[in-house]
Amino acid sequence: MSANDKGSTKHQVDETLSPSPTSVSSEVDDAWKFLNAHCDANIEDEPIDMLAIRRKIDYRVVPLGFLLYMMQFADKLVINYAGVMTMREDLKLTGNDFSNLVTAVYVAVAVWELPTVYFLQRFPVAKYLAINAILWGISTACGAAATSFRTMLVTRIFLGIFEATINPSLMLIAGRWYTKPEQAPRISFWLLGLGLGQILGGAVSYGFQNLSSGVTIAGWRIMFITLGLLTVVFGALTWLFLPDNPMEAKWLSDKEKVALLRHISVNQTGVEHRKVRVVEIWEALRDPQVWLIWLSIVLLACTGGITVAYSATLIRNLGYTPKQATLLNMPSGLISIASQIIPGWGVRRGGHRWAWVLATLLPAIIGSALMSFLPSSNRAGVLAGIYVTNFIPGPLTVYWNWAPANVAGATKRSFVTAMIGALSAVGSLIGAQSFQARDAPEYRPAKITALATQAAGACTTISLFVWYLLQNRSRGLSRGAREREKETENAFMTPEVWARMTDRENKAFMYSY
Repeated sequence: MSANDKGSTKHQVDETLSPSPTSVSSEVDDAWKFLNAHCDANIEDEPIDMLAIRRKIDYRVVPLGFLLYMMQFADKLVINYAGVMTMREDLKLTGNDFSNLVTAVYVAVAVWELPTVYFLQRFPVAKYLAINAILWGISTACGAAATSFRTMLVTRIFLGIFEATINPSLMLIAGRWYTKPEQAPRISFWLLGLGLGQILGGAVSYGFQNLSSGVTIAGWRIMFITLGLLTVVFGALTWLFLPDNPMEAKWLSDKEKVALLRHISVNQTGVEHRKVRVVEIWEALRDPQVWLIWLSIVLLACTGGITVAYSATLIRNLGYTPKQATLLNMPSGLISIASQIIPGWGVRRGGHRWAWVLATLLPAIIGSALMSFLPSSNRAGVLAGIYVTNFIPGPLTVYWNWAPANVAGATKRSFVTAMIGALSAVGSLIGAQSFQARDAPEYRPAKITALATQAAGACTTISLFVWYLLQNRSRGLSRGAREREKETENAFMTPEVWARMTDRENKAFMYSY
């Protein structure tokens, strides 16, 4: 069943569930088993309002994902603002100690993403995400107790381990509740947490920099405790209120669940299957699209590593005070938010994903060029460059929903999405390590690194588009997306739709670009 967000509020389901009497194989998705068990649910007896069902999901699933994404970014970003406060002096950081603290999170994320593949396949995804959110909140709060580089390093490593689940978990959750076009604006909304995290972190930092001199604990330490405890609260709410899949949603009736599962069957990616197929991992490692996606993520994430940890430092090095640098960094969050809303809206309206990647990548390239080649005496120009570089979340937002939309097979999709998280961390690590103490205060090599990786990311995006185009043509799948969605939905009761097949095994699978 396909209904646009602004389409007709009523969509009559005119087919009756009538699966074959054959036993349901363990090779099919759990969603098919639910449909098979509810084959007597004749949903043509009453109209099914898909807009109302989607609204229920939006009110219960989307806000929790947004809050967690905002907090994982704020908890990671907190060191950016602590760095312009008194943390460096209190912990006696020297040389590249600060860069290494930033890098430690990304190393931990990259290493822990592989075990995350197994855990997401074996355990309920929402509960696993909630537990990890609580634990990374505790890790952030424990940073307030750090007394040296080593003790802060330990808390940052654990923060990275527990945050490793956020990106693959949210991508899998989106695929369980929404069709491919519907996923784009929801994932974009989740990723708005990046921009809001910047604004929240800046506001919190500014507030704690203005604490009265009579306070016995440093402002940056209170900031760590505050953000950490807030994350723990949101993690607990996720455990209590976020279902692991549509079949377990207590706020949906059986008929609504059947209608929803039929609606998302057009994805041909399934909902949940907890058996690990090693052959799917092997297929992913031999899939050209996977390598192009991974390479693009690494390249684009390099700039993310720079903006997360060093934007406030770059602004301060233009001659501003710590308080001024904190406030001047906050507009970066607004630009980040705009960069994510625009492509999410565009893809939902039928726009090509590759085109929106390039459209939002171009301003970031211009911003990096301004940072790289303008003299530091031109404060307004360099500051504008720093701001515009924050368009980089836009292309990453598209890739976050592009990849799972084009990868089918439970194990393959879990592996690919987990590796996206790992390689995003690798890219951020490269960006963070491009800042070396010897290059202060200009950090020109780091700025040029951002420019070069963004340009390379544009090239890999065009290559990915061409690959998808050729694959669809070779399969004879050149019909309109709406026509194919309707056809697949009408054939939703065939076990093949819910079979544990990958996108390469399913020759009827159509790649989105």
